[in-house]
Amino acid sequence: MDVIVENLTKSFGFQKAIDSVSFTVKKGEILGFLGPNGAGKTTTMKIMACFLQPDYGNIFFDKYSIHKNAYKIKQFIGYLPEHNPLYEEMNVIDFLNFIAKIHNIPNYKILSRVMDMIRMCGLENEKHKNIRELSKGYRQRVGLAQALIHDPEVLILDEPTTGLDPNQVIEIRELIKTIGREKTVIMSSHILAEIEATCNRVLILNKGKIMANGTSAELQSQSSTDKLLKIKIDGENSSDIYDELALIPEIKNIRTQADRQFEIRCERNAEIEKAIFTICCQKHWYIREITPIETRLEDIFRQVTQN
Repeated sequence: MDVIVENLTKSFGFQKAIDSVSFTVKKGEILGFLGPNGAGKTTTMKIMACFLQPDYGNIFFDKYSIHKNAYKIKQFIGYLPEHNPLYEEMNVIDFLNFIAKIHNIPNYKILSRVMDMIRMCGLENEKHKNIRELSKGYRQRVGLAQALIHDPEVLILDEPTTGLDPNQVIEIRELIKTIGREKTVIMSSHILAEIEATCNRVLILNKGKIMANGTSAELQSQSSTDKLLKIKIDGENSSDIYDELALIPEIKNIRTQADRQFEIRCERNAEIEKAIFTICCQKHWYIREITPIETRLEDIFRQVTQN
């Protein structure tokens, strides 16, 4: 199921949480939301899940509009909010059974569906425990199970790996990627590496506006007119090498990383390698390494959210 977001705007008092946000998510795609606190990620997700009404704009799930078909849309959305609401006095099986009934799953299918979710989300050893006895990581797994139990076509996950240990993060990441092959998935995270490892496409929000939208490769190519090089030179001391490199006009910035090892920022199209080679020949220095550094998602995030 495709999701089309058109000019979404929402204010709380005088503060505009999201401002004319538009994007599309295709079936079989995992879209990652990134942004600093207060960027508008959670507000956008709550509107997509029909828990908030926008001041302006619309969202279409195929032909269904959130303004005219909110009840219908909720039937094929699975939603895991940032603060996972669970009935702590219930055990895991009873809670998932209760959620299945809310979603009008036929009685004869409920038990098998509940057990499928328990296996899928790694809750076999916790299924008879009351939810209040579970760790934060296992509570998050229960929240993911309740979001999946009715086999939704669209999955909206707000910080799904919060509270999980590294092994659990990898398991949930693989589960999301498996689900994303057949469904539409929108997830947010503060962990940049998690978004990069899980999502097909990244959308960066800042102050309620979309600052970047594309695959990691697309964002890297669009992010800057500069290129980064890591170089290591055997010669005299680091300060002498630094001084010589600083004379190259195309170099914008030099950062010393270790003894006679530097990170250089220069214009993307500059033939900086030739200039470095010429200096080393003149000084009888030996180039140990000269390697391009790919722009990281972290660098792109900082670039578009600090302006």
